[in-house]
Amino acid sequence: MTKQLKKISLLLGDILLLNLALYLTLIIRYQSLDVNQLWQRHLPNFLIIFIIWLLIFYINNLYNLNTITSQRRFNRLTINSTLVASALSTLYFYLNVKSDITPKTNLLLFIIIFLILFLAWRYLFNLIIKTYLPKNNLAIIGSNRSVANLIANLQEHPHWGYQTAIIIKDLEPLNDLPTLVKEKNIKTVVIADNFGDPAKLNQALFDCLPLELNYFNFPDFYELLTGKIPVEDIDQSWFIANLSSGQKNSFMVFKRIFDFILAIIILIISLPFWPLIALLIRVSGPGPTFFRQDRFGQNGRIFSLLKFRSMRVDNNNFSPTLENDNRITRIGGILRKTRLDEIPQILNVVKGEMSFIGPRPERPDLAEYLTQEIPFYRTRLLIKPGLTGWDQISGKYHSPSKADTLEKLQYDLFYLKHRSLYLDLTIALKTLAIILSRSGR
Repeated sequence: MTKQLKKISLLLGDILLLNLALYLTLIIRYQSLDVNQLWQRHLPNFLIIFIIWLLIFYINNLYNLNTITSQRRFNRLTINSTLVASALSTLYFYLNVKSDITPKTNLLLFIIIFLILFLAWRYLFNLIIKTYLPKNNLAIIGSNRSVANLIANLQEHPHWGYQTAIIIKDLEPLNDLPTLVKEKNIKTVVIADNFGDPAKLNQALFDCLPLELNYFNFPDFYELLTGKIPVEDIDQSWFIANLSSGQKNSFMVFKRIFDFILAIIILIISLPFWPLIALLIRVSGPGPTFFRQDRFGQNGRIFSLLKFRSMRVDNNNFSPTLENDNRITRIGGILRKTRLDEIPQILNVVKGEMSFIGPRPERPDLAEYLTQEIPFYRTRLLIKPGLTGWDQISGKYHSPSKADTLEKLQYDLFYLKHRSLYLDLTIALKTLAIILSRSGR
C-alpha cells in the first residue's frame, strides 16, 4: 500500500465514521431503529459539520503518517482538533438561521460517539500498518552517507511500508541481480550509484525487467518519502529537468494577482489595529515601531523587509534569532507566536517584493556565505520569497547554520518543483493551524 493510498484510506474511514456516528446518534437519541426521516432532516446540516471536522483534522496533520504513529503527538492533536471542531460545529448551528434544528443533545452525542469510533479506527489502522501490512522489500544499489540516512529514515518510519532487503555496495553482485531479486522477493530498486560503470548497471537492470520491479533513482525515491530534495545527490541536470519555469507561467501570473488582492484586503482590515500594536511596542521598551532589514528577493534583488519590532534595541547585534532568545520582549513574544509581527510584510507583498507563500528571504551577508558553503543555494531565489513556505510547516525550526540551511534548502527545492495552487493551499491551511496553536517562533 503506497503512502498516498494510506492517506486516502484514513480519509475514507473518517468519512464513513462521521456518517455512522450521526446514524448511531439518532438511534440512541430517539430510541428507534427507524430513523430514515430524521436522517434526511439532519444530514444536510451535518454535511457541513463533516467538512469542518475533516478540514480541522487535515490542517492539524491527522492525515500525516508520521503523526499517527507518534502516540503522544497524535493524542495532543486529536484533543486540539476535537475542541476546535466542536466549537465551530456549535457556532455553525447557532449562527445558521436557516437551520430548523438546534441539536444540543444530538451534537453532544455525535461528538462523543464519533470520538470513540475515531480513536478505535486510528488504533486499528496503526496496528495494521505496523504489524500486518506486508512491507515492500527494497534493494538499494549504492552505499554512501545519503543511503545510510535513507536506511535510518526507513527504520524510524516503518509506516512508510518499505524495508531494506539488499544493499549492493560494488559491481560484483550486479552479475547475479535477477537471482538476488527473486531470493529476497524484491519489489522496488533504488539506484544511488553506478560504481563508475553505467553500462554494467543498465544491463543488470535490463535483465530484471521480466520481474516487474519498480525502479527509482535515489533523489526521486527520497523525495517521494520525505517531501524534500536531496541537494547533495543532484546535479545541474536535475534543475534543467525539474525547474522549467515556462510550465508555471500561468500559475505565477494567477499567484501574483491573488497575492495583490488578498494583501490589499488584509491591509484594509488590519490597518485600524496598527496604532494599538505600535503603542504596545513603544511601551515594551525604547526603539522604533518597525524593524527594517535588507533581504534577498527574487533573482538576488535586495529589498527592505518590514516587520513590527519584537526585540530590544539595546545591546542587540541583530544576529539571527535563537531559541528562547532573551532579546525578544514580552510583547514581541506574543507578536511572534501569533505572527502579528509579520503583518507589515503585507506592504512588501503589495509592492511585488514578496509573495504569501515561498522560501523565506535571507539576509544578503548570510546568503552570500551560504552560497559559498551549500551547492545550488541561490536557486531558491528563482521565485519570490514568501511570508510562509513548505519548510515553515515541516514542524522543525531551522536556524541559519550550514546544516539547518541545507535541510531547509531541500524543502525549498521541493516547493520550487511542485509549486501549484493545491500546494499553496496546503501550506496556507497548515500555517493557519500553526498560528492558532501558537507553536511558531
